[in-house]
Amino acid sequence: MVSQGSSPSLLEALSSDFLACKICLEQLRAPKTLPCLHTYCQDCLAQLAEGGHLRCPECRETVPVPPAGVAAFKTNFFVNGLLDLVRARAGGDLRAGKPACALCPLMGGAGTGGPATARCLDCADDLCQACADGHRCTRQTHTHRVVDLVGYRAGWYDEEARERQAAQCPQHPGEALRFLCQPCSQLLCRECRLDPHLDHPCLPLAEAVRARRPGLEELLAGVDSNLAELEAARMTEKEALARLREQAARVGMQVEEVAEGVLRALLAQKQEVLGQLRAHVEAAEEAARERLEELEGREQVARAAAAFARRVLSLGREAEILSLEGAIAQRLRQLQGCPWMPGPSPRLLPQLEFHPGLLDKNCRLLGLSFEEQPQKDGGQEGAGSQGGDETSSQREDGAKSERHGGIQPQSRAGACTPKENRAQTPQEDGAQTPKEDRAKTPQEDGAQTPKEGRAQTPLEDEGAQTPRGGRSNKKRKFKGRLKSVSREPSPVPGLNLEGSGLLPRPIFSCSFPTRMPGDKRSPRITGLCPFGPREILVADEQNRALKRFSLNGDYKGAVPVPEGCSPCSVAALQGAVAFSAGARLYLISPDGEVQWRRALSLSQASHAVAAMPSGDRVAVSVSGHVEVYNMEGSLATRFIPGGKANRGLRALVFLTTSPQGNFVGSDWQQNSVVVCDGLGQVIGEYRGPGLHGCQPGSVSVDKKGYIFLTLREVNKVVILDPKGSLLGDFLTAYHGLEKPRVTTMVDGRHLVVSLSNGTIHVFRVRSPDS
Repeated sequence: MVSQGSSPSLLEALSSDFLACKICLEQLRAPKTLPCLHTYCQDCLAQLAEGGHLRCPECRETVPVPPAGVAAFKTNFFVNGLLDLVRARAGGDLRAGKPACALCPLMGGAGTGGPATARCLDCADDLCQACADGHRCTRQTHTHRVVDLVGYRAGWYDEEARERQAAQCPQHPGEALRFLCQPCSQLLCRECRLDPHLDHPCLPLAEAVRARRPGLEELLAGVDSNLAELEAARMTEKEALARLREQAARVGMQVEEVAEGVLRALLAQKQEVLGQLRAHVEAAEEAARERLEELEGREQVARAAAAFARRVLSLGREAEILSLEGAIAQRLRQLQGCPWMPGPSPRLLPQLEFHPGLLDKNCRLLGLSFEEQPQKDGGQEGAGSQGGDETSSQREDGAKSERHGGIQPQSRAGACTPKENRAQTPQEDGAQTPKEDRAKTPQEDGAQTPKEGRAQTPLEDEGAQTPRGGRSNKKRKFKGRLKSVSREPSPVPGLNLEGSGLLPRPIFSCSFPTRMPGDKRSPRITGLCPFGPREILVADEQNRALKRFSLNGDYKGAVPVPEGCSPCSVAALQGAVAFSAGARLYLISPDGEVQWRRALSLSQASHAVAAMPSGDRVAVSVSGHVEVYNMEGSLATRFIPGGKANRGLRALVFLTTSPQGNFVGSDWQQNSVVVCDGLGQVIGEYRGPGLHGCQPGSVSVDKKGYIFLTLREVNKVVILDPKGSLLGDFLTAYHGLEKPRVTTMVDGRHLVVSLSNGTIHVFRVRSPDS
């Protein structure tokens, strides 16, 4: 990149992508410049024109199309001149691999000329040795600069050739542009000068440039000044964002600590209450069991005596009855004389007492307060909380909140309010045990203590001061829910599983760069895939390399790629590697030997590649459909997601497969994530508000079928269920994501994320049941 204020060299202009069209990615043809100074092929612009307007693909500025069409846009003679120089260096007609002389056929020779060994920079012709010697000896051409052709092709004379190069008139072929018509601001050749512009004041090009260069340089200096201001503002914004992320990380950690402390206390109370309930029931059951045994014994004795008496009375003779009367009467009086005295029965039934806030949907145990960041110019930082009307109690709450890292209880209507306003808890209502006997609160248990007693945050552990030299910040408090750093959280339809512990959670493992000492350019990671046990394969398109890394960031070498190939998407198969490059699909061995290559459609700029779960087939997205090849390179199957009715309606830019054998792709045509089976039948599709209006990015699937979708513009990775329904955010800017590009899943448990700067983050996916 050319630094601000410096002039780019001719070599940089010729060797960079300055001469490539950003639409077709080919060398510019008939270059036309838009008012925003971006240049494209005339034919490419014609395809973008719609309704008398077109939108610049780079700056997104809407430009009106002239009435005569895109051909009326200004021709970029500067680019044309550079293209002429590039074409001349590449060579023209060849014979036996050598350029041919341009003058020999004009001298009556049959066929093509002899081998060229020199080049005239003024005539822009390749010459053989004889014509070159004669070229130096004629009156008209003896001043021409004739140079060695080999050196010219090597770029030794680019500057000289550029100085002697003349722009050609588009209306009169063979005529160079020599004048500028001042009233019309139009470049003219000699023929143009003699016809419609004869009476107009015209200047030679060199004189016109001398007259107009100071004005352009003054405007350029003004833009350079604006660029310096913009760069300073950008750095200020990045610093503010970094401070916000650091504070957000601290507050997030404190939220986790407080929530875990509250959960621990709640679980302890749960165990205590359940223990009391069990003890009460066991004691009552034991007492009831003893009473039941005594009752059963006495009942059995009484029943036996009554049965004997009834038999005697009903079956006995008079003498028999009278002989037993005394004994029977005595026994029955004895049984009546010992009445049953009921003992204590389990009449105390347990009832649950709980805080009424547990059933209040508006109760918020946690909240946030916000404080303005200090300004660099040292000016006023804010007028305080709620203007000048903040009450002393609010200021007190704010001070307490600041001591606790910005976390404070919410105090709006319907929420859990301070003690004097809220309903009494069971403890306050008389059920509270002495402090030494009751369960510790989260604060007493160490989950959220004052600064001198709580666990130090990362900045406090390093001895960091308050922002801008320890200056206290004026507080500004806002009531509301926590939002992410730069975007709102993804909406969660139906039951919110994100807070219930039923979703996978990320655990940061490590981070490492992918730039190696031999790289000539900054890495541009366009593909990732698992490669062996605890290894990944990285496709670096910018450096034309397939790099191997362990999950710990150790560099393991590279897989050689064919000469001139820039790997885009990559997948590892059984003993082979498949990757796409340009419009071709390659299968190579781990040592770089090409096993086969297949041509793909030219209508798609890049092709996503994914390995099938069996490991013996590779899938590739081609112009809206999916092709599957076996290890021998034969086409095994081909389908259009959703069937033939969707032909031409889908563009799968990213593609992966699930352990269940389904295909998951990011469809840029429909701006959705589509899940289909091996026959192309759509199982599910998501295009809801959770995409934040962004195009869906890279997709990965874990061993349970959860889908991890990258949203590059908002620095997020969201999670979807196996059928494509959005569940919530998985990774955000809090986790260090800045322009995530590609992801892959290793062993179904590690999510690998590559950033646009070439850095790789590794996260362990913690399943809900672990």
